[in-house]
Amino acid sequence: MELTRLGFLKLVGFATSCLAFGGSVWANSDQGGKTNFVTKPKGMLMDLTQCIGCKNCQAACQKQNQLQGGAYAEELSSNAWTVVKTVEVEKGSEKVKRFVRSQCFHCLEPACASACPVKALHKTPEGPVVYDAWKCIGCRYCMVACPFGIPKYEWEKTAPLVTKCLFCSSRLKEGQQPACAAACPTKATLFGNRDELLVEAERRINNNPNKYVNYIYGLKEGGGTSFLFLSDVPFKDLGFPTNIPNTPLPDYTWEVMSKIPGIIAGGGILLTSTYLLTHKNEGESKKKIEGKGA
Repeated sequence: MELTRLGFLKLVGFATSCLAFGGSVWANSDQGGKTNFVTKPKGMLMDLTQCIGCKNCQAACQKQNQLQGGAYAEELSSNAWTVVKTVEVEKGSEKVKRFVRSQCFHCLEPACASACPVKALHKTPEGPVVYDAWKCIGCRYCMVACPFGIPKYEWEKTAPLVTKCLFCSSRLKEGQQPACAAACPTKATLFGNRDELLVEAERRINNNPNKYVNYIYGLKEGGGTSFLFLSDVPFKDLGFPTNIPNTPLPDYTWEVMSKIPGIIAGGGILLTSTYLLTHKNEGESKKKIEGKGA
């Protein structure tokens, strides 16, 4: 495929923009996009033993974010940011059904934000990991970086964006709880300060050791998440990823992202050299043809 002048300018412009945006981001970050957030960020506690699978939380998310077609979905997509999946597991000698919520975990130190070269994703002081669509360049590094596989992409659209749960950040700024928590009829989803939710989770486990597994999912995974879970069956049986390191993942992504400016700059130099060499050869060929015709 021939590289036209317009195409060449677009490539160089894209590379220059990435480098400029990236440089400003890295210059303003205290390593890999880590954010200085408040000491008491908000969180959610999902007690799966109390979930009845009504999907009111899912419907509330659809309405709040004006999403279409995902009200009954069981897998996350660009049109379903919160889903409730029915899982059949063995408990003792019998099979039981459990209803498992899935959405962004809003990591305390989000790998998606650290991987984003233009800071389209970032952690707010209130706790949500939010997304500035106008900044997004569609590189989808966030999708690769997320250990939970949460962000989705609008592949079906001509101008696609990355999508995920935003923790109802606009409602939080107005002093309201997230739409999903407000819609839960059994209080299986609780909203509050994360440290207070941790105390509540530990209280429930200590008061009912025979009811719950002795583990709070989200306490340590990836350095900790804003969304916490309690269950009466092992989390691995419910499909939760259990191989995520406790070390904050930005520590890993930064090692990769810090090398990208050099890669982009090197790519720009290579493209420039290729373009100049190609056109030099074209000019020489044209002169030879014109000389033969004279």
